[in-house]
Order: sequence, then C-alpha cells, then structure tokens
Amino acid sequence: MTRSVYVSIATISFVCFAVLASAQDAEPLGADAVVAMSKSAEADAEKERAQFRSLDQDVQSLKKEVLDLNRDLFLLEEELLFPANSQVAFFISMDVGEYFDLDSVNLKIDGKEVTNYLYTEREVGALVRGGVHRVHMGNLKTGDHELIAIFTGKGPHVRDYRRGATMSFNKGIGAKYLELEITDRVKKQQPEFVIKEWE
Repeated sequence: MTRSVYVSIATISFVCFAVLASAQDAEPLGADAVVAMSKSAEADAEKERAQFRSLDQDVQSLKKEVLDLNRDLFLLEEELLFPANSQVAFFISMDVGEYFDLDSVNLKIDGKEVTNYLYTEREVGALVRGGVHRVHMGNLKTGDHELIAIFTGKGPHVRDYRRGATMSFNKGIGAKYLELEITDRVKKQQPEFVIKEWE
C-alpha cells in the first residue's frame, strides 16, 4: 500500500473514534423529551396537511371561477357573432333509427354549403336515445331562403343510403330555429327526413 492510503485509513479511523466517543459522552434522551419531539413532529405534519387542504380548496375555487368565466365568454361570443336578429340554427334529431344509420349531414342554404358534419358512433347513439345536436349556427338576412339537407348513411339491409330534404323558409326579425328530423316509416320500412320550424 502507498503512504497516502495509510494516511486515509488513519484519518477515517480517527473520525470514527471521535464520533463514538462523543456519542458515549452524550446524555440519553428522556421519555419526556421523546414525547415532546413526537408531538412537535405531529403538530408540524398537521400544519402541513392544513396548508395542503387550504391550497387544494383555493385551486378548486379558482377552477370554478375559470369555468364560469369561460361559460360567460362563450355566451358573449355567441351574442357578438350571432346577434338574435340575424341568428339561424339547425338541429338534428332521430326517432328510433331502425331503418337508417346516420354517417353525415350536408347543409346548403341558398345553394351555398354551410356545413358538412361527420358523425361518430357515439354521437349517433346519443341521437337515437333522444339527443338533439346543433349541427350549424349562422347569420342570415331577413327574407326568403332555401335549405337543402343531404343525409348519408346506411339504409335498410345495410345498403349505402343518400337522401335529401328541401325546405323554403322566411327569415324574419329574431332568431330562427329549424329541426332536421330523421324518423322511421314503419309501413314502408324506410327512413323519412323532415325539416320543421320551431315555434
């Protein structure tokens, strides 16, 4: 072994001896001191838990405020983008849906395409269970307009099915809401597509 290794071993031995000697000289902790230390540790832990609960409550409160603000901003944006006087909205609904499995809806107003919506299986399931989907919302000037709705999907005997429905409507002052309803014609075993105005 080299001299530096001997010196390192001697140094480590001396440090260990000093630590042992000081530990032997120290007085052992009494039961009261141990209990006091334990209580102090519990108090610190409880304080930390209280701070964490307070922080968690603050975070939840902030989340709620953000959601409320987001909702208010969404409503304000809709009012600005789609004023009540020119607003027009189109909704899709289904009744039973045994003879037609919806894939997509294409809407044209006055010959101009305004939306082409592709439905997921989950969305179709929601419609069959009685849900209503707002497929398009926009602005129209007052006067007469023509709506053409083209429905694509699977018809009877799981064949590709494409069907259209047309309606002329008058846009007056105030919002206009139109529902595109898909129903089953049991006698003909065919789907039927009806466009109706909400009063």
